[in-house]
Amino acid sequence: MPEQDKVREPGTKYDSPATRLTYEDYCRMPAGLRYELVEGDIRMAPSPSVFHQEVSKRLEKLLLEWVEGQGLGMVYDAPLDVVLSEHNVVQPDLLYVSRERLGIIKEANIWGAPDLVVEILSSSTAEWDRVTKRRAYERYGVKELWLVDLDGRSVEVAARRDAALETVQVYPLGTTLSSPILPGLVLDVNLLFR
Repeated sequence: MPEQDKVREPGTKYDSPATRLTYEDYCRMPAGLRYELVEGDIRMAPSPSVFHQEVSKRLEKLLLEWVEGQGLGMVYDAPLDVVLSEHNVVQPDLLYVSRERLGIIKEANIWGAPDLVVEILSSSTAEWDRVTKRRAYERYGVKELWLVDLDGRSVEVAARRDAALETVQVYPLGTTLSSPILPGLVLDVNLLFR
């Protein structure tokens, strides 16, 4: 089995926050829990709320129908490891990989930056998603990022401009979201948060 296709297996726990962990270490974390590794720092991902799951389900349905219905690529949901580098393994809520880049999809994970990443924010993950993970997505080449704010009932869309993920627009209730990399895709924000 190729090295990048490892399935996580139970392993040791890490007590030292000074240790910069690698993908190899990540693969040895105890099974059954969700983890993310950003710049060598590991974080256990909490279980999402029911509202989070409802919003995620609506978004996934929209993306699946649009992307896969037109043969544009593949859409996946969490938990699924996205290996950005040796020290960066994340599990976005939703992701899209374009048809031209399907080679990054491996048996056990995604090996490289998806074209689109969707993060659904909660009070416990907002800072991690908005700052830490966004920086990693920017660094490793994600083309578009959606930050879905459950409390604020809005969606921030950021797109790649040169080497940065810059906010294109924040879509509040009463507006219709459009995607820079998926022309023609539209989303009534009211329906997302109903």
